[in-house]
Amino acid sequence: MKKFNIRKVLDGLKEVSSSTPSVQVGPQENHLIQETLQSDHFQLCKTVRHGFPYQPSSMAFDPVQKILAIGTQSGALRLFGRPGVECYCQHESGAAVIHLQFLINEGALVSALADDSVHLWNLRQKRPAILHSLKFSRERITFCHLPFQSKWLYIGTERGNIHLVNVESFMLSGYVIMWNKAIELSSKAHPGPVVHISDNPMDEGKLIIGFEAGIVVLWDLKSKKADYRYTYDEAIHSVAWHHEGKQFICSHSDGTLTIWNIRGQGKPIQTITPHGKQPKDGKKPEPCKPILKVEYKTTRIGEPFIILSGGLSYDTVGRRPCLTVMHGKSTAVLEMDYPIVDFLTLCETPYSNDFQEPYAVVVLLEKDLVVIDLAQNGYPIFENPYPLTIHESPVTCCEYFADCPVDLIPALYSVGSRQKRQGYSKKEWPISGGNWGQGTQSYPEIIITGHADGTVKFWDASAIMLQVLYKLKTAKVFDRNRSKEDKSSTEVSDEDPFAIQIMAWCPDSRMLCVAGVSANVIIYRFSKLEVTTEVVQLLEVRMQYELNDIESPDGGGGGGEQTSALPTPGASPQTSGPPSHPSTSSNNSDGGNMPCLKVRSTPLKQSAGYQVDLVVQLVWVSGEPPQQITSLALNSSYGLVVFGNSNGLAVVDYVQKTVVLNLGTVELYGSNDPYQRQPRSPRKSRQPSGGLCDINEGSATSEDRCKSPTSAKMSRKLSLPTELKPDLDHRDNSFSRSRSSSVTSIDKETRESISSFHFSDTFARKGDSTLTPCLYVGTTLGTVLSLALTLPPAGEQRQLQPVIISPTGILVRLTGSVMRMAFLDSTGSMLPPPFEPWFEPNVTADGEEREKVRKRRPVSVSPSTSQDLNESQYAVVCSEKQAKVISLPSQTCIYKHSITETSFILRADVVQMSQGVSLACFCANGHIMTLSVPGLRPLMDVNYLPLTDMRIARTFCFTNLGQAMYLCSPTEIQRITYSQDTCENLQEMLGELFTPVETPEAPNRGFFKGLFGGGAQSLDREELFGEVSAGKASRSLAQHIPGPGGIEGMKGAASGIVGDLARARIALDERGQKLGELDERTAAMMASADSFSKHAHEMMLKCKDKKWYQF
Repeated sequence: MKKFNIRKVLDGLKEVSSSTPSVQVGPQENHLIQETLQSDHFQLCKTVRHGFPYQPSSMAFDPVQKILAIGTQSGALRLFGRPGVECYCQHESGAAVIHLQFLINEGALVSALADDSVHLWNLRQKRPAILHSLKFSRERITFCHLPFQSKWLYIGTERGNIHLVNVESFMLSGYVIMWNKAIELSSKAHPGPVVHISDNPMDEGKLIIGFEAGIVVLWDLKSKKADYRYTYDEAIHSVAWHHEGKQFICSHSDGTLTIWNIRGQGKPIQTITPHGKQPKDGKKPEPCKPILKVEYKTTRIGEPFIILSGGLSYDTVGRRPCLTVMHGKSTAVLEMDYPIVDFLTLCETPYSNDFQEPYAVVVLLEKDLVVIDLAQNGYPIFENPYPLTIHESPVTCCEYFADCPVDLIPALYSVGSRQKRQGYSKKEWPISGGNWGQGTQSYPEIIITGHADGTVKFWDASAIMLQVLYKLKTAKVFDRNRSKEDKSSTEVSDEDPFAIQIMAWCPDSRMLCVAGVSANVIIYRFSKLEVTTEVVQLLEVRMQYELNDIESPDGGGGGGEQTSALPTPGASPQTSGPPSHPSTSSNNSDGGNMPCLKVRSTPLKQSAGYQVDLVVQLVWVSGEPPQQITSLALNSSYGLVVFGNSNGLAVVDYVQKTVVLNLGTVELYGSNDPYQRQPRSPRKSRQPSGGLCDINEGSATSEDRCKSPTSAKMSRKLSLPTELKPDLDHRDNSFSRSRSSSVTSIDKETRESISSFHFSDTFARKGDSTLTPCLYVGTTLGTVLSLALTLPPAGEQRQLQPVIISPTGILVRLTGSVMRMAFLDSTGSMLPPPFEPWFEPNVTADGEEREKVRKRRPVSVSPSTSQDLNESQYAVVCSEKQAKVISLPSQTCIYKHSITETSFILRADVVQMSQGVSLACFCANGHIMTLSVPGLRPLMDVNYLPLTDMRIARTFCFTNLGQAMYLCSPTEIQRITYSQDTCENLQEMLGELFTPVETPEAPNRGFFKGLFGGGAQSLDREELFGEVSAGKASRSLAQHIPGPGGIEGMKGAASGIVGDLARARIALDERGQKLGELDERTAAMMASADSFSKHAHEMMLKCKDKKWYQF
């Protein structure tokens, strides 16, 4: 480890991006801390994407490898194997994936896109890559079909033609089936696009082609002509074969199914309308909605299954989308929560000419993936093991914690496992392919997501997997009497009164605090025991400012302090409940306490897990709604929660259930206010803008938004990412400059709001020699103030004596809103805030016993108390523009660094890396940067995202050990790492998609079928479609593009025995192929030699008796 000297760094420092070099201020010799972090400890890369594929468009399944692939409208490809094996890839063009087709058991996948390109993906490596691409220029692709164990891919087009592509070379064949040749004179009009292609299960030489207009053609590949044509007067959506190849079924746009014999020309042998009402007088049943897809699957014992989507009658308005399963005489209609995108029936065999034996149906919905068990009565669904429920309610905020206490995940899992639904299929999840990665990196990681309906979900995110642990419903605390009767249904969906705005969590004490969008704060304790709370404890707080009424604010001291005794629990509020509609409540200008939500008055049964301890609500004052909470912090050692908004801050003692401090923004500075504030009437600004605060406690409340009652609704939409539009045109593709810490829409004005908090044991005043509990407050104008806390002794005293808070002045000023604060000891190691270890709250213990276990988390080896009372701590403060390091207790700024000039920081975290402490920043211009601490040397700067949308801005989090995450779509979490170690180990940690599996044996033809010519007929496709007989395809039709993942991709295929096995198998396959070719060539040469000798012998016999002149 080199000693780090800032002067040397400054000499050779070439800054990147828009940042400027660190500047050192103050004395040098005392601050030569050994900084161990170097820029080569950092590297940025995406690790894994979790969640439901956003806007899915297509699906495929490999029945031998048991891998599921899903394509999306943005060109993404998600591959799923056994739980924990998943993979994300992206087509560069970003066009929608319209069709997917596995090369079954080959470790490859074909994708067709809406931009008329076809791609071959190699899945034999951990990060799949494209081997070949083909871009069609004159035809639009509508359908693809690849027969099992064939290398010729059929591609149907909008013009009604069919082209063939060799999937090995990705070259087009000269063999084309033209639409006019296929239909000839059977129709006067164009038959429409190709909607289906498949070969007869019993005869590969016969191909069935479905045209949208209602014509089906049975095409003979060898003779290049149509054997039969089948015409129906309704448009066709899909076609499916019976496995014996004598019948097929079509689904139509009028909700009918038609079953045809292949030799029966004129009419279908059966017409079924699964959801049509049959009229009595023998007329045609009334038309239904189109049947978008049908599958026809046979079983050895019993009736075949006909499975279809769509086809409901038109009079079922408001009915949910359905999947219909017809089996013999029974018809089951399975309702789905979302529209069906596609479905696939999973069968025991990959061979189309055998009994199919279906056992499950995978249904891809717009926002969910459902797998139905066909083998059990009632068709139950399988319990989905993938983390696909992130978006069950839209995510409004998240937090990420790496390196948590080891007992935390088991504790959350044990309470969460009791929440599971019953009634799932008893069988194993059928998508079970691939293998888990071999990663050695294992430390507990937890992601917490807050949602629009007030739920909070805890996820186990260890070892690049994701699994839901526990779900907390915060809305249970409130009465749900915002009844739908008083509002039209459109308005109800706009409003999310319970949405989670900010979360503060202490992993050690397991205390949780959430701030809701309705200006409410709920404090939870974790318990393993069930309990019934007779009365939910409630505290009401008034925060309101009328600047024009103020003379000059009181001086600092304890001027802003007010404490008040707790009212009797459950005392009813002065008002009978919230106004049913915020915008009508402007007539309540009598200053009544209008809570936005009503806390329930009936007993609350709380199961094991997180149980509500206290609810704090801001109330309406003088017809003005309370301002949204912009910052929140809790400390379990002190027993305090603090929250702030644009009006001020309030500190709540959750042990005594009282408000300790309620301080207006204008009172923060006492008489020496550094800012010129204009007295103004709040009526002008539509935003309550000032006035002394006071406290009122009662029961029940929350907020309605950051504007006056008239605009309350509008701003609720604005500040939540649920409503975010990707184009953000009202923000000029960027963000408005003036935001609160949570990127809400606060007016651009000099109003100051509270943006961040930090609790710590530190030196409260300049020159102090002892550590005291402190609360640091950061504001949107860049000021950091300190408040000293005087806490009663632990035990019984803590319950009775008041907590005293005294302001101790301004610590530092920065440019821009204060984002993050942290403290280091004299060696530069992180000083985490003190905490109280978790204890079971529902068991009464003596105060003394509990007092014994209260301790602070172990910090670095060096004593954190002062070394010769000189510079014992460092405060790291980061605003949205710059960072500063302040030495304590002298309060001198020793380092400062301007992080960005032209943009601003959206998220900053002081994180513990394995080699030291670092400041990680995510900038609105898409840059991710890390700085050393305390020296503030730039270590990494990567332009990661070209354009940041509001969703990413609201959900981006850094955590320890180089991990970070954000929501890349409403349904998906993207995890990234900025640690070199993790990037290097990533290949090992990723799962294998391809595992060597023997292909099942083909079905036995049977003696009689072989003898009398029944059974499957094979076809030499190479002879038919190859260049020799079919010629070359037109060059202008499609362009071949070699992919980046060719042989290099194979070389980079998974390290380890599986990769070696796969490679050995490929080599063997290739060798076998070459040997086979050699064998064929030898046989051909022998045959030609044989025929030559035969001809020679015949000639010799002919000429034996002739004289020379007779020739």
